[in-house]
Amino acid sequence: MELVCPSIKHKNSFIQAVKEYHAVDSDDRKDIYELKVEELQNNFPSYISKLLSESQGKNLPEGYVPQTTYWLIDNNEFIGRVSIRHSLTEHLLKEGGHIGYDVRPSKRKMGYGTKILELSLSKAKKLGIHKILVTCNETNIGSKKIIEANGGIFEDHLELDEGKLAKLRYWITV
Repeated sequence: MELVCPSIKHKNSFIQAVKEYHAVDSDDRKDIYELKVEELQNNFPSYISKLLSESQGKNLPEGYVPQTTYWLIDNNEFIGRVSIRHSLTEHLLKEGGHIGYDVRPSKRKMGYGTKILELSLSKAKKLGIHKILVTCNETNIGSKKIIEANGGIFEDHLELDEGKLAKLRYWITV
């Protein structure tokens, strides 16, 4: 099991995972859920290029920071993804943090969430990030346990705008 840069090599497994995401409801992970399978099948290299350029700060939407994306691969299968944001905006300081991760629906509650966060901490350190903010929805008990298992120190419970779930904020020092 390892974190790797996104690659065409894992196209089929990644697309199968996207189909899994589409089959379940999501309250907070929109990036993968919004990918269109047909577009990925027809132009996967373009999607990979987009992810890789984000780590260099290229072609970012207004207000976004550079982020490096890794995929958790186990036995050549896409398990999940993690994005490590190189810096924090005011918005990320409140509800996004440095690290955002997700595990495909069929692989949840198997320890992969804990592993993906663990592996991403050393990647963040290599990027020069030593004090890492990780957040989760207050209702996401699984993510709360994952963050705490990786040394997360609870800072606060942040109420957001009306209609949004409150966030739990944790710091991890590496």
